[in-house]
Amino acid sequence: MDILSSIPSSIVIFDSSLRVVFANRNFLVKSRKGEGEVLGKKIGEIFPPVILYYTNLEENLQAAQKGRPLDGEEMEYRAPGLASRVYFYSLTPLKDESGRVRNVMLFMDDVTEKKSLGERVARAERHLASVVESANDLIVSMNAHGAVMTWNSAAERILGFSAPDTVGRQFVQLFPDAERANLEGLFAQLIRRGEPQERESSMRAKGGQELLIAWRFSAMKEERGQVVALVGVGRDLTEKRQLELRLIQSAKMAALGEMAGGIAHEIRNPLAITSSAAQILLKKGADPELRCEAAQKIHVAAGRAATIIENLLRFARPSEGLVERVDLNSAVEDTLSLIGHQISLQSIEIKKRLAPQAPRVKGNKNQLQQVFMNIILNAYHAMPDGGGFTITMRAVPTDLQAAEQLPRAELLESAGHLASNPQSAIGNQQWVVEVRFSDTGCGISEENLSRIFDPFFTTMPVGSGTGLGLSIAYSIVRQHGGSIRVESQVGKGSTFIVSLPALSAVPACASPHADRPSTAQAGAQADRANGKLTTDN
Repeated sequence: MDILSSIPSSIVIFDSSLRVVFANRNFLVKSRKGEGEVLGKKIGEIFPPVILYYTNLEENLQAAQKGRPLDGEEMEYRAPGLASRVYFYSLTPLKDESGRVRNVMLFMDDVTEKKSLGERVARAERHLASVVESANDLIVSMNAHGAVMTWNSAAERILGFSAPDTVGRQFVQLFPDAERANLEGLFAQLIRRGEPQERESSMRAKGGQELLIAWRFSAMKEERGQVVALVGVGRDLTEKRQLELRLIQSAKMAALGEMAGGIAHEIRNPLAITSSAAQILLKKGADPELRCEAAQKIHVAAGRAATIIENLLRFARPSEGLVERVDLNSAVEDTLSLIGHQISLQSIEIKKRLAPQAPRVKGNKNQLQQVFMNIILNAYHAMPDGGGFTITMRAVPTDLQAAEQLPRAELLESAGHLASNPQSAIGNQQWVVEVRFSDTGCGISEENLSRIFDPFFTTMPVGSGTGLGLSIAYSIVRQHGGSIRVESQVGKGSTFIVSLPALSAVPACASPHADRPSTAQAGAQADRANGKLTTDN
């Protein structure tokens, strides 16, 4: 009995007449009764009637006297002057050597704190589940092997797949075949390092539409640090990207309006040549040699005008997905074919130091021309009284400090080697193609330097600019996985540096079209006598 008296749970033993023969110290303290108030009393004298009514405790005691134990029930009991407590209780028949039930033991354990904690945990779980289900972003959890465990309502609404459709399936199976290997590698890296990983990937919804989702994946770890699950939070970028494309298209139209004068002059030159040659034919059409020369001039001028119009239409065409292997040399040349003459009319000398052997990049040529166009127009406005504008291209390692220590010839030679082994560059680094646009304009002040890529920020007079050109350029370059930065000194000029990831493609110098004059070069040969355009390829 000494052991039972010391147990931190309440114990009461009843005889066959359901009178108390033993009550331990814990029960006496909890019930605020003395030993004399409990021993020899019937159950109805030590428990309130309401407790007996709702728990059927007396009937259960009688059943236990007949050998039927009660495994466990809950009851709420409030002693006089104390707050209510919740108890877990059981009834155990106590038998003698002959197997006859002599007594019944009532065991009561105070579970108030445990129950309160359980309720708080349940509330927290319900709150967390409500947050996950109410989120507008896709939230998916996976086990360490990549199988889907949970799938929130936003994922169901956006992609059209219900939780039963996805739970148990490999998450990567919901992506196009081309994306799966990259995602599997990303998950392996996440499990190995435990650092969050981000990726933009296309997904096909159940209805068949293509969606662009920005994912951020994190690892869930146990106490020992082992990854036990993965969590992915995805945001649907489809509508945002469509709005960006419409904004880019609006900016294109604004740029075309700004270039209208220069383009009109570009077209007027071949038209003037055509008109002059036609007049010669009308007056001296009998001369075979003169007739042949005039016809040749008309043919060349018509081709020049058609090329200008084709470039203009291509530039104005709405942009599509990132699906091309782009030669940045060609992109720069085509951009200059649209705006080079207008810049030259403002006494701006254009110098080009391109790199025909530079590897190609993955992207959208139309969008990259938009980037170059916006940067060139920015330089044009920075030099109202003329100046110098230089475009330089090269392939450099991602570690730009190491790249700056290499001789230019070695850089170009390494860039050509990238075609067969893009990872084998100096220091085993990946490479980027860097395009620098340098002007000798007014420069950018220190306080404005950190804001030039902000939407609607402009230093031009009201009504002279939208402030979207450089912001759109920044957005496009980031979508291509590259970077854009600026170096500037007030009064000396600015340099915009665009860096784009290189592809392991055949260098531009090995292209079968490498010897073909670009549009801009053809224009310079044909009718750019008044402009100042020099190249150093």
